Amino acid sequence: MPLTRSKSFPTTDATPENGGSDREKLASGRSVAGILYKWTNYGKGWRSRWFLLRDGILSYSKIRRPENVNQLSPSDDVRLIGDISTDRFSRMNSCSGRGRRKHHKTVGIVHLKQVSSYRESKSDNRKFYIFTATKTLHLRTDSRSDRAAWLQALASTRGVLPLQSLSGDFSFISPKDLSISTERLKKRLREEGINESLVKECEEIVDSEFSEAQEQIKLLHEERTKLLDSLKQLEMANLEAEASGIHDSVYQLPNHKYSSLRRGKYSECSTSASSDDKQEFEDISEEDGPSFHDTKEYFSEPDVGSGHIPFKRRTRLPEPAEKERGVSLWSMIKDNVGKDLTRVCLPVYFNEPISSLQKCFEDLEYSYLLDQAYEYGKSGNSLRRALYVAAFAVSGYASTEGRHCKPFNPLLGETYEADFPEKGIRFFSEKVSHHPTVIACHCEGKGWKFWGDTNLRSKFWGRSIQLEPVGVLTLEFDDGETFQWSKVTTTIYNILLGKLYCDHHGTMQIRGNRQYSCTLKFKEQSILDRNPHQVNGVVEDVSGKKAAKLYGKWDDSLYYVAGDGLNKASASLLWKPTKPPPNVTRYNLTSFAITLNELTPGLEEKLPPTDSRLRPDQRHLENGEYEKANEEKQRLERRQRMSRKIQESGWRPRWFEPQGESESYKYTGGYWEAREERSWDDCPNIFGEFTEEIPDCA
Repeated sequence: MPLTRSKSFPTTDATPENGGSDREKLASGRSVAGILYKWTNYGKGWRSRWFLLRDGILSYSKIRRPENVNQLSPSDDVRLIGDISTDRFSRMNSCSGRGRRKHHKTVGIVHLKQVSSYRESKSDNRKFYIFTATKTLHLRTDSRSDRAAWLQALASTRGVLPLQSLSGDFSFISPKDLSISTERLKKRLREEGINESLVKECEEIVDSEFSEAQEQIKLLHEERTKLLDSLKQLEMANLEAEASGIHDSVYQLPNHKYSSLRRGKYSECSTSASSDDKQEFEDISEEDGPSFHDTKEYFSEPDVGSGHIPFKRRTRLPEPAEKERGVSLWSMIKDNVGKDLTRVCLPVYFNEPISSLQKCFEDLEYSYLLDQAYEYGKSGNSLRRALYVAAFAVSGYASTEGRHCKPFNPLLGETYEADFPEKGIRFFSEKVSHHPTVIACHCEGKGWKFWGDTNLRSKFWGRSIQLEPVGVLTLEFDDGETFQWSKVTTTIYNILLGKLYCDHHGTMQIRGNRQYSCTLKFKEQSILDRNPHQVNGVVEDVSGKKAAKLYGKWDDSLYYVAGDGLNKASASLLWKPTKPPPNVTRYNLTSFAITLNELTPGLEEKLPPTDSRLRPDQRHLENGEYEKANEEKQRLERRQRMSRKIQESGWRPRWFEPQGESESYKYTGGYWEAREERSWDDCPNIFGEFTEEIPDCA
């Protein structure tokens, strides 16, 4: 029915009963319009827009007031989807908080016939996506039936491909399947009395024209095949990202003839503000020109249903506010030879701007290895699960290469949380004991949990520093299979003279409770060793039979060979570290480590007062405010010296508890629930001002 101006617009939902007639009407040129929620960016989130699909072109505009919405003439035949009432428009306009009254203006246009596809969301029955060569639209309806109606409209638009799952059918007609028959033409010519030579000549002309057309179709077929391959890759990336709740990469099609299309501003997910200072993160028309600048990073839709709001994590530390001054090493070390470094008060210049609590989380940088181990175990491949667990145990050492500064020693009761929805993990750690120094951690992933506690014993021998971790790390999968291991010894050499370097050496036993266990040997580097950082290992079943061998380097890669032999020609790669960051810091932090101490937007008010990111000396060091950092470190060191008396007076960890006589700690739960409610009444402000009096902890 024609669209008319009225108090309440008529609506039509897609149902099995009317689906066929609607499809026929759409195919004959009928338009579709309605209100959809469009993901704009992380500053604004979802915003309602007026969408119109007509003649293969999808346009959308902002909603200001009902009289401005109708850009169609009364004679237009438009099918409206969803609740299109004047009351709803009024509510949307009042929620926008804008007092300005703008005229109706189209802010986005997508030519759906130009290499476009669509896909429904697997996690939300109201969401769907439209992919083009230059952008991705993330859209949401009010109901499942509304989404079905929009998808039906898209399916009726000629040239738009439904993007199925990876096992779906991407086939279409091939040039070799095209054929032409000239029998009717020859028969008609003979009926007209045309001689046979002229009939044959006409047949040759038709065949020649068809051959040229077939050649052009062949070229188009090859081009379309390439584009569909690219769409398959996009589908894979979107499915992986949807599983983790966020897309963390920009999807670009390979070079093809459509690359000459003008690229629009990727305003849906760009973290950059528009040039309009009064309206940051504004929607930008696809016709506004190029904006894929080298310095920008683009993100796709977050998993809003999970409660996580992803963001762009930083790629560099702040520029130093001061010029760093040198310190005399000899004056610091001559009186501390043989002492425990945790009891030595070193100036802040020897620290890197993260704490030992955050350092624990660095071991989870390659948590995807545990995700893969979980999947292999689900499919019954227990050997591959054990191999990927071994790769994970090795991967935690990769970040130590070139890291010559020590992390901050946490205060008693200091905590650290890490919520990484893009990795599908949540991590929490707490300093649970000051003497001995013990840090406990707990992490939840996709089908697995990881926890442990570490008592790091350190000795300083003048030429070197030796670090011996004491504690057990436990990995438990949802199906009950567990693996346990302890870390190997770390030594830092050439403290006084020569090039500073670290090495990890010793034997790591990864004990499984089912079919397989693993032994890894970290070879100690010698003075003349030209092939350092070597790791070799073997996976054995419960009978002691060797099922696979591993070899590689803890800072480079890890491979495995099935069976008892070691034929490197048949080796398979298990793990390889990520590339160094483009913005190298003086601390040689990895790209992952650079993000650990970041206070992302809106995070500070959610954190307990005990979180490492709120520690002032560490924050000043990160900002390059060295004098302030030293002053705060000395102030907090005085509190640190009180920790033993505080602990002896009855202090207990807030989030972990000791497990009997094993001297190990386990997470008691409740942290993330308290975070949700902002309930930190029992978490003291350990970084604030304090007195020398010992608080009553009984």
